[in-house]
Amino acid sequence: MIKEFKTFLAVARDGTFTGAGAQLGLTQSAVSAQIKRLEEYLGVELFDRGPRAAVLNAHGREMLPQAEELVSMAERMAASAGAGHVSGSLRIGAIASVQQDLLVHAVGEFRAAYPDVRVRIVPGVSLSLLGQVDAGEVDLAVLIRPPFALPPELGWQPLMSEPVMLAMPESMPPAPWRELLATQPFIRYDRASFGGRVVDVFLKKHRINVHEAVELDEIEAIAGMVRHGLGVALLPRLRRLDMTGLRLLQLDGLAFHREIGIIGRLPFDAGSVREKIAECLVRAAADSAGV
Repeated sequence: MIKEFKTFLAVARDGTFTGAGAQLGLTQSAVSAQIKRLEEYLGVELFDRGPRAAVLNAHGREMLPQAEELVSMAERMAASAGAGHVSGSLRIGAIASVQQDLLVHAVGEFRAAYPDVRVRIVPGVSLSLLGQVDAGEVDLAVLIRPPFALPPELGWQPLMSEPVMLAMPESMPPAPWRELLATQPFIRYDRASFGGRVVDVFLKKHRINVHEAVELDEIEAIAGMVRHGLGVALLPRLRRLDMTGLRLLQLDGLAFHREIGIIGRLPFDAGSVREKIAECLVRAAADSAGV
């Protein structure tokens, strides 16, 4: 909870969540989320909140000197640990499709270099993980690129680009991909997900009408439904996708991609564990692309 105590001190000094966030490089919502977690942890409210200010209440004033002492002690302990030894924890948010390939190799390299850093993988869909990065609940996340601009305090590091293709059952007679979309039941990549939005934009842009059958978010589950003859689908070509019973068709000159990358709060301090795992992820993506 050291991070939350530091945020508490910043709010106490500034008097507003927005001003404290500017000092810490956090959004107002992230500061609010951290203060809420701290209050739940302590079991008391620390501020009297107004429309423009946050003023310490009696509990907050009582906690302030203890929080200052706790943060100071934590900083002294970190300094005395020595630059040659890195410990602590790292929380990585990750969508399902990177957990069994990209993340395995990146975490393996990271753990070899930093065996005393505990790594926690937090699963989730891209939208949820983006919110957790913003709120400071994870240190960074590997997810699909959002279809909107990120706030300036969040950075994007591209890792890989996966072509979206038409998947059809191997037993189905060959036909042009447009004809298959027009005539076969459509297994849709969930429109609530970032990847599904990319597919939805493609269909609308090219005025392609489909016969909706099923809508879900898991790529391998979509592939499984296609494999069992439930319909056709537009899905990203994962490097480890089981191709048994499937045929994938390229979309001619209309090809588009699902982009995977890292989102984290800026800046990534030089030599920090966040910077190191990001470097491991970039190398793992490059090695995977070269296979």
